[in-house]
Amino acid sequence: MVQAPRQTVRLELPSDQNASGRTLGEEEIALVAEAIRSGTLTSTKGTFVKTLEQRFAEMLGVKYAYACSSGSGAVHTAIAAIDPEPGDEIITTSITDMGALTPILYQGAIPVFADVDPKTWNVTAETIEKCISDRTKAIIVTHLFGNPCDMTAIMELANARGIPVIEDCAQAFLATHADQPVGTIGSVGCFSLQQGKHITTGEGGIVTTNDEALARRMFLFINKAFGYGDPNPDHYFIALNGRMCELQGAVAVAQLSKLWGCVEHRRLAAKKMTQKLQGIAGIETPYHDDRNTHVYWKYCLRVDSSIVLDGAVGLAKKLKERGIFSAPRYIQKPAFQCMIFEQQRTFGNSRFPFTLARPEAVDYTPSKFPGTFAGLEAVLVLPWNEAYTDEHIDYIANAIREALV
Repeated sequence: MVQAPRQTVRLELPSDQNASGRTLGEEEIALVAEAIRSGTLTSTKGTFVKTLEQRFAEMLGVKYAYACSSGSGAVHTAIAAIDPEPGDEIITTSITDMGALTPILYQGAIPVFADVDPKTWNVTAETIEKCISDRTKAIIVTHLFGNPCDMTAIMELANARGIPVIEDCAQAFLATHADQPVGTIGSVGCFSLQQGKHITTGEGGIVTTNDEALARRMFLFINKAFGYGDPNPDHYFIALNGRMCELQGAVAVAQLSKLWGCVEHRRLAAKKMTQKLQGIAGIETPYHDDRNTHVYWKYCLRVDSSIVLDGAVGLAKKLKERGIFSAPRYIQKPAFQCMIFEQQRTFGNSRFPFTLARPEAVDYTPSKFPGTFAGLEAVLVLPWNEAYTDEHIDYIANAIREALV
């Protein structure tokens, strides 16, 4: 008797897009109810956002933390604090979310893209150094997927030239480099509380710094540049309302208490996954720098297209058949190939601030970015979650093994 082929039993994975993969619960509900009963929903009068800011600063060991409306708002706040002149250049990464790039343009500065290391997808001191000019006003580094950049080398480079460094830590809560939390190494740290991050308020952001002058400008920028508490307050410069409200603040206070557990679970799950996948031909598990604590916003594989049919895209298709929705190539193309940069669509037909750019600063010739194209070609971004059990990890690992047969 011929037996029917064995059918793989699909397992539903927890998702960070709904309650199955979020730590939202009774604690958040109780604090939101408390905020509503208080009748005070603006952070200028309430207590929850102030509590969040105080506890976040204490957690990281920094002097100042300010909550704002989004992760993009956090990056915008940091850039506004640096206060570039029109046409100044800010070095950033070619693999990042647009929300970390458009704030540069809004402040009248030119994004200059540095290449990345294809094994980490992060910028390096070497790639940044090639972009530095006498117009460089700041450097933005993104700790992509929760894996810190080599901040030792980057800060040595930046400090030698007196250039402030903004850390985009949206995906890297509690990650460390050389035992120092990211977001405390550069001049400013920027965090996101968007739906899919380690902890969430739906949307929301936080900026951190130890610099009193930068802290003052960041507080003002979030608050329409109005000098709350000053003897003769006024609106000192151009800024919008970027505040977080008390409802978000209440959720964030409860979420913050769960952050350590979230990160610990993600790291433990990642360690188990790496043990299961190591040595499989055609894939590489996440690169591990012994000086770093990787907090695994996502778990990323490097896929060798010379061994795996159709590379990362082919593997993703096979995983999808097993109910695992991954993201080959992550953002699909480098940021500088998006329409906003290729067509320089900005304010009306002005093309400002691109009209102030040096030609070499906006030269996006592919040969200048070998690491970027190689990195995107090989990367397969797996969903990752603190709610994963051993059964989930086994399911994903077995699916990858089956797909590579």
